[in-house]
Amino acid sequence: MRGLKIWALVCAGLMTSAWASPSPENNASPTMSPPEASSPAAPIKSPLPNIRHNGFVYCVNGVIDSFNPQIASGGVLVDTIAAQLYDRLLDVDPYTYRLIPELAERWEILNDGSTYRFHLRKNVPFQTTEWFTPTRTMNADDVVFSFSRIFNQEAPYHEVNGGHYPYFDSMQFSDTVKSIKKLDNYTVEIQLTKPDASFLWHLATHYAPVLSAEYAKNLTQIGMQELIDRQPVGTGPFLLNEYRPGQFLRLNRHQLYWRGVPKMQQVVIDLGAGGTGRLSKLLTGECDVLAYPAASQLSILRDDPRLRISLRTGMNVAYLAFNTGKPPLNDLRVRQAIALSINNPRLMQSIYYGTAETAASILPRTSWAYDNDSQITEYNIDKARLLLQEAGIKDLRLHLWVPTASQAYNPSPLKMAELIQADLARIGIKVTIVPVEGRFQEARLSDEDHDLTLAGWTTDSNDPDSFLRPLLSCAAINSQTNYARWCNDEFDRLLSQGVMSQDLSARMETYQQAQKILERELPVLPLASSLRIQAYRHDIKGLVLSPLGNVSFAGVYRENPEAEPK
Repeated sequence: MRGLKIWALVCAGLMTSAWASPSPENNASPTMSPPEASSPAAPIKSPLPNIRHNGFVYCVNGVIDSFNPQIASGGVLVDTIAAQLYDRLLDVDPYTYRLIPELAERWEILNDGSTYRFHLRKNVPFQTTEWFTPTRTMNADDVVFSFSRIFNQEAPYHEVNGGHYPYFDSMQFSDTVKSIKKLDNYTVEIQLTKPDASFLWHLATHYAPVLSAEYAKNLTQIGMQELIDRQPVGTGPFLLNEYRPGQFLRLNRHQLYWRGVPKMQQVVIDLGAGGTGRLSKLLTGECDVLAYPAASQLSILRDDPRLRISLRTGMNVAYLAFNTGKPPLNDLRVRQAIALSINNPRLMQSIYYGTAETAASILPRTSWAYDNDSQITEYNIDKARLLLQEAGIKDLRLHLWVPTASQAYNPSPLKMAELIQADLARIGIKVTIVPVEGRFQEARLSDEDHDLTLAGWTTDSNDPDSFLRPLLSCAAINSQTNYARWCNDEFDRLLSQGVMSQDLSARMETYQQAQKILERELPVLPLASSLRIQAYRHDIKGLVLSPLGNVSFAGVYRENPEAEPK
């Protein structure tokens, strides 16, 4: 067998660049072999001019730890790449926020929401890559494999690459899913231990891709199961062709994509587009699309006739998490003092430039469960000092952990951290900023030694459970998505109650009670809910900006690529 090259060569730093000369469409054989040696990589070349005719460059700052969103806790894989490589059973309409079919043509809700039956789409091909060539189209075996891996701790692949599925672990779905059954080749039934009105929404997130059971079987036969998360095979519009860690990855179109051949032959995702260099790359044409431009750059972007800007209300929130399990942050008065000392209007002006609103709840205002009575934390230095005095706190020193990459909910996290650092200094708290990235942040959080974490959340689900449970449930502590390490039995009870009914008004009342607890206990301080912003070259068409997360690039194309406005 031959293949198995990309991840092995990545680890050795040996993958060659081909920005200026795209590889042909992939029609490799189904065979595999152990990784082969290669010569050192050539210097990176400019992606232009060839890519201007048959593809585009999407620039985003981020770190990739795997190519399987099942085992990710967010980041560029979930926000950008997942929709290109994989499909899910269900999708969410970016305009109506309703569930719509994807790999499941239709579905049924049975037994008051404790049983879900999915009728699958036929003739959906998997991708042919250098490491795998499928012999059949997608069927029920693939769906059963994909979700059994997550929910069934006895499944052969459950423990592969660590056995952690942060999003679903935080939902306690291993305890919630009773069985996953294949009724026939194109019908799958999932039974839950109890009704859960949020279940379909979780399956519509990009954390729930459908993988190839046949590919998994082939990997098992050669004893290399770990490659399922490193060398991806999905049914999505693009397949992985090339990857340079920290620099870029190239996606080639999936010629047999079930929705029709993508319009672009290739997409290059530039992973090194950070800081001011992002704007420069867009202005010089090295980037065709810039994800999450700094709000301070909007005036420059608007004034350039070669560029266009899209803005949409986003399902996201930026927040400050307190490690409530560590003194003195386990004292509510200390958390309140910190909250009162943060000058949120200045954050809105200096970070978002009018592209966000101050968050009063961990749920964004666009959520149907948002509590309109939620109060924004006031800015009151004198009251903050008094609370610290009551708590007996003097000369407090804290470490603030901050992700370095810009995100949909926070375009400038390090700058925001510096502003918070200055605010806390005014009440006598000295803050040391600790920049962290990707899985490094998760690993450090697991040692329970952090004080404050500047974080955020965005999801492609409109269900409030997909915000509240992964961020603040007791189970989310172990899945390392609950940065506050806060566990409240009453809050968890409300989360369980909130998914038991299909009645929207009853669920809304439950979630508003949950928000009251958060407002009272303050395990996290909501900071901002921002607009999603995307800047792109004038000739890029068909690029949809979704408030719920990433969308497929299959419909993106260039119009008159040689015409350049003056």
